[in-house]
Amino acid sequence: MDTQEKVMNHYDASDIQVLEGLEAVRKRPGMYIGTTDVKGLHHLVWEIVDNAIDEALAGYCHNIEVVINKDNSITVKDDGRGIPVDVHPKTGISTVETVYTVLHAGGKFGGGGYKVSGGLHGVGASVVNALSRWVEVTVYKNGKIHKVRFENGGHTVEPLHVIGDCSENRTGTTVTFKPDPNIFDTDIYDYETLKVRVRELAFLNKGLSINIRDDRDLEDTTGETFLYEGGISEYVRFINQEKTPIHNNIIHLSGEKDGVFFEVAMQYNTSYNTNIYSFVNNINTHDGGTHEDGVKRALSRVINNYARKTNILKEKDENLKEDDVKEGLTMIISCKHPNPQFEGQTKGRLGNSEVRALADSVFAEGFDRFLLENPDEAKIIVNKAILARNARMAAKRAREATRKSDLAVTNFFGKLSDCKSKDPSVSEIFIVEGDSAGGSAKKGRDSMTQAILPLRGKILNVEKARMDKALGNEEIKTIITAFGTGIGEYFDLSKLRYDKIIIMTDADVDGSHIRVLLLTLFYRFFRPIVEAGHVYAAQPPLYRITHGKTRKYVLNDEELASYLATLPDNIRSKAEIARMKGLGEMDADELNETTMDIEKRVLRKITIDDCVAADSVFERLMGDEVEPRRRFIEENARKVKNLDV
Repeated sequence: MDTQEKVMNHYDASDIQVLEGLEAVRKRPGMYIGTTDVKGLHHLVWEIVDNAIDEALAGYCHNIEVVINKDNSITVKDDGRGIPVDVHPKTGISTVETVYTVLHAGGKFGGGGYKVSGGLHGVGASVVNALSRWVEVTVYKNGKIHKVRFENGGHTVEPLHVIGDCSENRTGTTVTFKPDPNIFDTDIYDYETLKVRVRELAFLNKGLSINIRDDRDLEDTTGETFLYEGGISEYVRFINQEKTPIHNNIIHLSGEKDGVFFEVAMQYNTSYNTNIYSFVNNINTHDGGTHEDGVKRALSRVINNYARKTNILKEKDENLKEDDVKEGLTMIISCKHPNPQFEGQTKGRLGNSEVRALADSVFAEGFDRFLLENPDEAKIIVNKAILARNARMAAKRAREATRKSDLAVTNFFGKLSDCKSKDPSVSEIFIVEGDSAGGSAKKGRDSMTQAILPLRGKILNVEKARMDKALGNEEIKTIITAFGTGIGEYFDLSKLRYDKIIIMTDADVDGSHIRVLLLTLFYRFFRPIVEAGHVYAAQPPLYRITHGKTRKYVLNDEELASYLATLPDNIRSKAEIARMKGLGEMDADELNETTMDIEKRVLRKITIDDCVAADSVFERLMGDEVEPRRRFIEENARKVKNLDV
């Protein structure tokens, strides 16, 4: 065993450094987990799972298990080294208790505990403890089973003690915690949310087995296990499963320098969209950073150089741009860095300047070799980029024509009825299905702050069209002009003319189809608007209940039953229940009262929590491939309610 291995294997109390106390976590939980809504609730799980993943990154953990227990508590088991159980020299209590009761106490602050870590701040365990009703930690180490229990925000009620013996070879940590319902808006965990992230972690850590199980589901006793020996190459294959690749090989490139490990997996497909996802120490860097910058810079350079060398690009041809070479590209970038520097509170962007050159060098060398060794696939990739360049130039001409359009022209065609206010912060636009509903909406709106844009029929499916074709569609051009942000290289979110973009369609098959087409358009061409939280779906009521002078609207059958249950028997028996008509059949007053009045309406904000999952759904439902769509229908047919036939 060499010296470095001895240092890494040495993991005891001296590796745990204490920086500060835990006092403020319960008072200001948002500072530590971002929010106390359902997203913050799930974040607690990742704080504990990240500790197990860090053991895997260090080479000591091979199996992780995540369980949603029947009482909505969470259990995370790993077979890593086990948290040190000896007394910590600074705190005078066991190291397990130190890790779980002292903020910024962990093996990630300069000791020999971890070379690479995702839980950079070391606050995970103690924050979870502070925000839980109770926590139990069991450590298997040195042939003994050790247990400690905390209650009511981190107070030790059972100090660490030995509860039994185990094999000398058995090591690891099991943590069970129950979030405090007084802190979180909800304490109900969503299995699918946890599964998506667990699967992602398995892709990013090849050879690591992660099982997730929902013990609330009495029929599922085994859960799902994710284990990918192919790592991020299998991740690319998973993302592209609903797409048609243009070359068979998934390109995988990797390299290490100065303790920084870097790898890329990529494959082109026939779509016109780009899906690049980057990670640093398993953290999704949504906003990119130096690792992404280096790869993108090298991607353009290598393809242009190859195209010139092989005379696919002639001397008179202009170079291919970054957007050209990214069209139809699915790429995963993963960087493991011992000291990453992130920009922003959310760790959304990597800032280490030295990584840019490393990423460029590793990617350029490997990708250039792939192109030279695979000339047939190289030609296909270059030709796709050339087609993208031609479409980009056509789209640029169309965009410039759109920029020259103004709202006067739009109003001339009678499509947009704009609001009087020019203040975007109070203005909103309703995109309404059909002229009939559009007419009622115009009469029922608050003309000071509410604009109405009726759609005549279904807009173009942009999943099957390049931007140049989409920009030739009159409905899409009107939407672009109305929003004011521009599109593509001209896009500027600060110029958005409305704080809320509200999709208002009927709750039937046609209405759902139009809503999906619009969401596809927004997802592909206006994604920053969706990510910034400006897109909503109106929720027109399904029923009207009338009794005496009271008129009540409810959204669905559940709300109907719930409301009727609150009425006395004599009133409930006389109540009139009417199923609401479509938007186009409502008069102006009815539409205003049910769907447009800001004091009474119900809006559902459209979000993109998981771009990979969202892209998969759009591709499956709106793409060219029939088989994935058929499979989706078969798998979900039994869940359909209120079928419109």
